[in-house]
Amino acid sequence: MTEAIEIEDLHKHFGQNEVLRGIDLTVGTGQVVCVIGPSGSGKSTLLRCVNLLEQPTKGTVRVRGVEVTDPDVDIDEVRRTIGMVFQQFNLFPHMTALQNVMIAQQRVLKRGRKEAEVVARENLEKVGVGAKCDAFPAQLSGGQQQRVAIARALAMNPDLMLFDEPTSALDPELVGDVLAVMRKLAEEGMTMLVVTHEMGFARQVADRVVFMDGGVVVEDGPPAQVIGDPQHERTRAFLHRVLHPEG
Repeated sequence: MTEAIEIEDLHKHFGQNEVLRGIDLTVGTGQVVCVIGPSGSGKSTLLRCVNLLEQPTKGTVRVRGVEVTDPDVDIDEVRRTIGMVFQQFNLFPHMTALQNVMIAQQRVLKRGRKEAEVVARENLEKVGVGAKCDAFPAQLSGGQQQRVAIARALAMNPDLMLFDEPTSALDPELVGDVLAVMRKLAEEGMTMLVVTHEMGFARQVADRVVFMDGGVVVEDGPPAQVIGDPQHERTRAFLHRVLHPEG
């Protein structure tokens, strides 16, 4: 299997605070890897280092063989192959759903208006909000806005998708619609690195689950092992808190 993402000895400091302490991680092409762990463990920072939204302090990151941590890399070129979906939807409030999905295609990929519109409509349909093309973000539920954000990322024809807790800002009843879209992408073979606290999704969809705590990878393996039969006390304690919050 070719590696879509290769991370070696990744460190990230914010001042005196060392958030990542030597991460080694690979994501194979077509794999879904879910990263779980407590708040402050470095999960989102790890994700943001993959496309240099955060500049690593030390270590190397390769995306499809291209070293993004090389000072001479054309990071804009690399980013065109990476879709990213954030906790917040980051839609332009003055644009319709359709316009939100068209704009990056036109500006970054230089697609003509007609082609961008066709691709936008296809992807809005794909994520189940095709009927909302002319709605503005304020007229959409949080779950619908997040699905528009996913459509926007998919419209760029990425080779891989990064998801940074895409359901954490949603009301509980809206989470399922977004996870269903992600599940469908996984079934279609999209390479995905997903920071999530949705254990059911990680258990059902991930090829591998990575548990992070304190800026290091504590455990990495199939969901049945990491979630079902964790080897480390830190993993067991975290899962007990998440799966049995009243206990």
